[in-house]
Amino acid sequence: MALESENFEDIRSSVRALCADFPGEYWRKLDADKAYPTEFVKTMTESGFLGALIPEEYDGSGLGLSAATAILEEIHKSGCNAAACHAQMYTMGTVLRHGSDAQKSGYLPKIASGELRLQAFGVTEPSSGTDATRIKTTAVKDGDEYVVNGQKVWTSRIEHSDLMLLLARTSPREENEKRHQGMSVFLFDIRGAIDNGLTIRPIATMINHATTEVFFDDLRIPANSLIGEEGSGFKYILDGMNAERILISSECIGDARWFVEKASSYARDRSVFGRPIGQNQGVQFPIAKAYAATEAADLMVKKAALMFDAGEPCGAEANMAKMLAADASWQAADMCLQTHGGFGFAEEYDVERKFRETRLYQIAPISTNLILSYIAEHVLGLPRSY
Repeated sequence: MALESENFEDIRSSVRALCADFPGEYWRKLDADKAYPTEFVKTMTESGFLGALIPEEYDGSGLGLSAATAILEEIHKSGCNAAACHAQMYTMGTVLRHGSDAQKSGYLPKIASGELRLQAFGVTEPSSGTDATRIKTTAVKDGDEYVVNGQKVWTSRIEHSDLMLLLARTSPREENEKRHQGMSVFLFDIRGAIDNGLTIRPIATMINHATTEVFFDDLRIPANSLIGEEGSGFKYILDGMNAERILISSECIGDARWFVEKASSYARDRSVFGRPIGQNQGVQFPIAKAYAATEAADLMVKKAALMFDAGEPCGAEANMAKMLAADASWQAADMCLQTHGGFGFAEEYDVERKFRETRLYQIAPISTNLILSYIAEHVLGLPRSY
């Protein structure tokens, strides 16, 4: 496949202009208050950027994943953080590709306008971790309802969402021929479920990520909450996982470019022993290496996005993009902190905040070790390691 990627400069410049209204002071205050960036999310929604992947027939922009990566990259390159709202881009894809006409026409226009938020994605559980085939949350059909019982963890943004996409078992693992069978996806309204079988408990973490654990105790949801066919849910979320990894890869590229520019600017201006520290090769070489790693990773992100938009299988490319971009952003973060020395730990420089934020992507939404296992088995043909 020829690598011909559009730069989307018009989109990028618009995103930069919007992000200029949300400088470091805005994010630092949110961090201090452990608050959700409501104004930022509202601005991104009203601009149409969060509806970029929703087709025009449902009042969205009808853009591809490549355009969405440009949006998220620029948000992070501007020093902002899209983690508060990026889930909407990849979760709604499950509805778009596998939902009924009634579900699409009922939800997507309202998501595009901001009337409804689809930010919560319930997959991970405390006992199963990244092995989604071992989830224990169940959804049992009872007339025109499903009764949900179980627990999810690291369910971010649910307190700021109207809708939740949920993966649950509709038949026991041992009763299915393959371990990924017997799971189903549901889309339901959170607002009426809270205190009626749904309990949300926030988790304090090292970053302001609005993440929680969620408990289901005989929660009743309408039968028409089911997306697609019962038992095929794991297959449905796989496409979403590829989109998620590619989109988060673009955020990592944005972070890395922010770190490189921040370090370069500081190294040009900061003088020690009568000369700018950027004149020293011990300072400039790590910046240059981080820049090169970022540009190389960006090529894989662009390739993965192009393949996704073309409808080509891109599991390997999505995984490699996520790993390489996360590694590049972490390399750049460490370099930027080292370049700033003690000032890098001062909140006013925003380095320590971005340092913490980008560290997450070494382990989420999938760890580096699992990506390496995937490449070894599915690309190189080596024996399965887990």
